Amino acid sequence: MTEQINQDVINNTVWGACDVFRGTISADTYKDFILTMLFLKYISDVWQDHYDGYKKQYGDAPELIEEMMKSERFVLPKQSSFYTLYERRHEPGNGERIDQALHALEEANGTKLKDGNKSVFQDISFNSDRLGEEKQKNTILRYLLEEFAKPELNLKPSRVGNLDVIGNAYEYLIGKFAANSGQKAGEYYTPPEVSDLMAELLDPQLGDTICDPACGSGSLLMKCGRKVAQKNHGQKRYALYGQEAIGSTWSLAKMNMFLHGEDNHKIEWGDTIRNPKLLDKNGDLMHFDIVTANPPFSLDKWGHDEAGIDKYGRFKRGIPPKTKGDYAFILHMIETLKPKSGRMGVVVPHGVLFRGSSEGKIRQQLIDENLLDAVIGLPEKLFFGTGIPAAILIFKKEKVDDNVLFIDASREFKAGKNQNVLSPENIAKIVATYRNGGNVDKYAYLASLKEIKENDYNLNIPRYVDTFEEEEEIDLLAVRAERELLKTQLTDLETEMAKYLEELGYGA
Repeated sequence: MTEQINQDVINNTVWGACDVFRGTISADTYKDFILTMLFLKYISDVWQDHYDGYKKQYGDAPELIEEMMKSERFVLPKQSSFYTLYERRHEPGNGERIDQALHALEEANGTKLKDGNKSVFQDISFNSDRLGEEKQKNTILRYLLEEFAKPELNLKPSRVGNLDVIGNAYEYLIGKFAANSGQKAGEYYTPPEVSDLMAELLDPQLGDTICDPACGSGSLLMKCGRKVAQKNHGQKRYALYGQEAIGSTWSLAKMNMFLHGEDNHKIEWGDTIRNPKLLDKNGDLMHFDIVTANPPFSLDKWGHDEAGIDKYGRFKRGIPPKTKGDYAFILHMIETLKPKSGRMGVVVPHGVLFRGSSEGKIRQQLIDENLLDAVIGLPEKLFFGTGIPAAILIFKKEKVDDNVLFIDASREFKAGKNQNVLSPENIAKIVATYRNGGNVDKYAYLASLKEIKENDYNLNIPRYVDTFEEEEEIDLLAVRAERELLKTQLTDLETEMAKYLEELGYGA
């Protein structure tokens, strides 16, 4: 009888493993330890499962089995196996052994776990003094190994089948850490419903190249890829590209891609604005069918001083203000779109829609070039670390007209305890409205270029979508009649109360 795999049990078991660290170090620190151990446990289970399968098939023929294992997606040196580490958990030196295991794993797998001189586990050390003195550290890591050795975390393919339980557990953990880390969450996490919405709006197709220049943990990129596979019988005929400035977050993205089986990807480490890494063989910016991102809102110190001499010509429409990098990311993304098929979705704060000065001039140019396709206002409190409402801007390289669709989806949400979320119904309504492309009373408006010019290129949504609800007219005569009736009833009640009091001997 096949064992029933329960995703919630796996998620809760992994989240429960965090108790090992709670009270010792902050969640923002132990996040990397938990996610890395989950990664190591998974690949160890896959490797062991496949090894056992070959052993059952070919018997006691270690040389043949070793040869067969060379065709695996990855190489797992014996000292890098979770099970080797687990067997030695009572010995001193757990931290050093785990670090050595990770280093050997990187060396054995080449570019899969590296980007030039940068390796996935470079910023992660289990042999850290942050876990306390040697004896305490060794005990904590023993407990951690024992947590991941629980039967609930048997992630072998023979048990979990084709279910993406490991990828789901990884995404679950990233979401939980984001919910608990406040402001820092925006560095690596886009809420899954927002990623779903962006993927639906951009409608990726077979063969598309898809890029996120501020990719965080890679969830938005993978949602776009998954959309292609869902529509095409599981075919993964697409390519994912990304760049991430923060080293530890880049590591998350690389592990996330690996765990989801996204082998056709290229995730670079570095500052997209100051040092774009996704370049063609001539050293020019690569071009993509889809470019999508949730870049940091109004980033200070984004690279203003170097923008005037940008060799890629990204700021020919103007240089964004020194303390607000929103348009720096937008202009970079525009320049990486393919001339005909290119389409783009970017999450921005509302200030991008109406701020003046250099941003106003850039916005005017983008509109005059007929690149802007839609402006979609989102509800407040969707994103971790900020309660402000955001908007999605959709750009297209080849449009059939010069209109811009405005959608006010600010009331499309399901209220949560601390965060609002987009329900599947909310997403479906937004996507259907965008695809239909017409006016919807108090929800969407298709504005002409002439109207936008008359509004001085201000894209503030209330200028186009009238959501005003008239208050019901008050009938003053009816209100007066109701007041007189209440006065009469009050007089009658007071008379009756006086009668009862007199009967009880409390009369005047």
